[in-house]
Amino acid sequence: MSKNHTKQKAAQAATSGQPTEGPLTHEELQLSGRNHSMPLEALHEDITPAGLHYLLIHFDIPLVSAESWRLRLGGAVHRSLELSLDDIKARPAVTMPVTLECAGNGRSLLQPRPLSQPWVLGAVGTAEWTGAPLAPLLEEAGLARDAVELVFTGADSGIQGGVEEPYARSLSIEEAMHPEVMLAYAMNGQPLPPQHGFPLRLLVPGWYGMASVKWLASIEAVRSRFTGWQQSVAYHYLQGPDGPGLPVSHIRVRSLMVPPGIPDFFTRRRVVDAGPVMLEGRAWSGHGEVERVEVGIDGEWMPAHLEPALGDFAWRRWSMVWVASPGEHVLRCRAMDTSGALQSNEQVWNYQGLGNNMAQRVEVTVR
Repeated sequence: MSKNHTKQKAAQAATSGQPTEGPLTHEELQLSGRNHSMPLEALHEDITPAGLHYLLIHFDIPLVSAESWRLRLGGAVHRSLELSLDDIKARPAVTMPVTLECAGNGRSLLQPRPLSQPWVLGAVGTAEWTGAPLAPLLEEAGLARDAVELVFTGADSGIQGGVEEPYARSLSIEEAMHPEVMLAYAMNGQPLPPQHGFPLRLLVPGWYGMASVKWLASIEAVRSRFTGWQQSVAYHYLQGPDGPGLPVSHIRVRSLMVPPGIPDFFTRRRVVDAGPVMLEGRAWSGHGEVERVEVGIDGEWMPAHLEPALGDFAWRRWSMVWVASPGEHVLRCRAMDTSGALQSNEQVWNYQGLGNNMAQRVEVTVR
């Protein structure tokens, strides 16, 4: 077997690992110790506190000094720029609530299970982000006529699939010029925490979190498609180890429920008292506004009440009163957006375990 073929096979396996039906591996436990979910009871909150917001760190958190840090914008532009954090903060600012979700949310529920960060359902959160819109900065630099993409590179780096490189993602010129795309330097009114990208991160509302590059160091306009690992190998919908598959982009419609009652410590199975029980949760989508949420009680679906969304790219609260009768019950919830997409009751399996928006299942004992 050639060295190139061996390297290619290793790269494919390291994207998410060979699927398994066995217990969690040591490697998965290491990843789950470094990254954390949002506890589902935090769905009560319109805005997720920074410490409860989901967190995924691909490599290591870089040590960055705000005083010496600079953002460099170059490549196929008429005027290269180098900006300090104060320079960016001096620009017109916007603040907006944005729901971010990891593309791998729900991966551990798939059978067989793709090997990677073993998310259950909590890889999500909604924060108020403050920053400078990206489009005016690009206009100031002046993009060359033949520029096709912008490459966003973070200060973190590592090895994946035998390839060593910094974490980097690209957007098309059209996508990057959308008015909601921003260079964010504050989260919930405070400077970005180190784990969330201090001092500056890209924020791409409506997209899965992999697009919102943290610890942003440079923006480069390029004349050909970017082929870095995180763009061309990772984050693709695949049915097997061979690509290229379809690239992951916007968030698929999803609804999640606050688990009712109280939990059993080990199994997390819920226990509630008989009688009226308020069921509530949040729903969101990157493909259009959420227009309907339904709650399933033992297979019978009923409409929930929807409140207005917090913003164009943030979740909507939903609620419904359930009159719980003694016994064992299965609760589910599913949402539909204005594109017509409806969450499935069954898993949508793929090799990297991405975009799994299967309707949530909550087992409840009513006493």
